[in-house]
Amino acid sequence: MVKGHIMNRRIAENRKARHEYEIGDRIEAGIILQGSEVKSLRTGRASIAESYAGEERGRLMLFNANIPIYEPARVNHEPKRPRELLVKAKERDRLLGLIRREGLTLVPLDLYFNKSGLAKLKIGLAKGRKKQDKRQAAKDRDWGREKARLLRAKG
Repeated sequence: MVKGHIMNRRIAENRKARHEYEIGDRIEAGIILQGSEVKSLRTGRASIAESYAGEERGRLMLFNANIPIYEPARVNHEPKRPRELLVKAKERDRLLGLIRREGLTLVPLDLYFNKSGLAKLKIGLAKGRKKQDKRQAAKDRDWGREKARLLRAKG
């Protein structure tokens, strides 16, 4: 690997989100972390499965994300503390407005290091699915796979 060139490296993924929610817009947000949190993320032991993004005092925050403590650190962090997300002010206001007005949810999808080595969080503007919608989405996904298999076999 060439020094200084780091590819996108996934730390955590919220696979359940794509099943539970209808995901619309996807936004990349920075995340404010402490040093021990970054070290812990580099070991790849984080979970965003039960986390969500929301508003706290006019700021966009990530709640309930679990970044385990980093044992070698002298000063450690709280594993499930709220963390501030960094997006442009115009984007933040748009997202918070949609959450308030239309009852949409901000769901974390991926936590990763970008090419510059910065921790980023991909969040999706989501609308909850009902049980029947989940079944229909599964049927559509299965049919898409079957159709692709048939087309490959045929030609």
